[in-house]
Amino acid sequence: MSRAVRLMFTGGGTGGHLFPAIATAEAINRRLPGSEILFVGTKRKMDKSSLKQYGYATCSIHSRGLKGKTFLSLLQGVMVVPLSCLEAMYHILRFKPDLVVGVGGYVTGPVVAAARILGRPTLIHEQNSVPGLANRKLSRLVNRICISLPGSERWFDKKKTVLTGNPVRDAIIKLSEMKKEVGGQPTLLVLGGSLGAHRVNQLVSGAFAGCGTELAKVKVIHQTGAADLEEVKAVYRENSIDATVAAFFNDMAAIYREADLLVSRAGATTLAELAVLGKPAILIPYPHAADNHQEKNAQYYVEGGGALMFVEKDLTVETLAGQLVVLFSNPSQLEEMGQSMRQRAFPQAAERIVDECLCLMSCSSETGSRGERSNV
Repeated sequence: MSRAVRLMFTGGGTGGHLFPAIATAEAINRRLPGSEILFVGTKRKMDKSSLKQYGYATCSIHSRGLKGKTFLSLLQGVMVVPLSCLEAMYHILRFKPDLVVGVGGYVTGPVVAAARILGRPTLIHEQNSVPGLANRKLSRLVNRICISLPGSERWFDKKKTVLTGNPVRDAIIKLSEMKKEVGGQPTLLVLGGSLGAHRVNQLVSGAFAGCGTELAKVKVIHQTGAADLEEVKAVYRENSIDATVAAFFNDMAAIYREADLLVSRAGATTLAELAVLGKPAILIPYPHAADNHQEKNAQYYVEGGGALMFVEKDLTVETLAGQLVVLFSNPSQLEEMGQSMRQRAFPQAAERIVDECLCLMSCSSETGSRGERSNV
């Protein structure tokens, strides 16, 4: 297919859902200039602000989560489903997409279901090792399922499932092709997810506060989330730690470029970015993630030798401080971990998903075939 296309993406609620979709949209525009992209998401401020900076058209529908809710919240979520589907059908009929792509999150359900009702080809992408509720249910309806990590295919119909990896944005890919300057100040980057992570903030700031001079030469770049911003700043300031602290960093490529080591949650998109960049990490999975998927995400990279993982409830400030001292005292170990991390990367993930999108659109326009095949 060589013509420009119309693609509708749906999903959101976290950057982990949106950024792979943005990476895929970027790849579509490179491959087929002039293509039109529409994102259908939630009304959350994060979704709108993340998409606005990339210049993509957006719209939203009423939608509520269903998993892990109280009876009243579950009832309210079920009651809004008919409205969600009608709104989704309106946007599909108005935009007339050649393909609808779901990237996870509860808003994905009604949009992808509406697309199937209207006869549009559909594809979903699962970022995590364990699929979310929406993608599990939708997998029976869609034409193609793209997965990010080996082993995830067990949740899906293998005839429709393709291992593509998790796409990362152009800025990250370009950074991965650049050599890091040698001899600069050793730097730790701390990421707790888009909203921050209170316990991670406590552990890292406490480790530096109690470590004396052993980490004195290490610079810290710390993304705290809004709630802990001032508290973490104060800890670093009182202990004369060289630290750059912010609630959220928009230019992640610039921040990643400085980092020699990360302390991070184990969100799928963050891990995909670290792997492409070859950044070693100490991972502290979010303990309340659905189906414990963050710990399972992390395990893939730990097994490859690129990361260390600690269970949050078992990790102390002293243990973390000791581990940081060991790693920053052994640059060769950090280098080896970075190389191992890179070996688990899928730098062509966005292009692979675009290949699947184009295959589905060609099959739909030429033969009406489902075009099912397996690359797993």
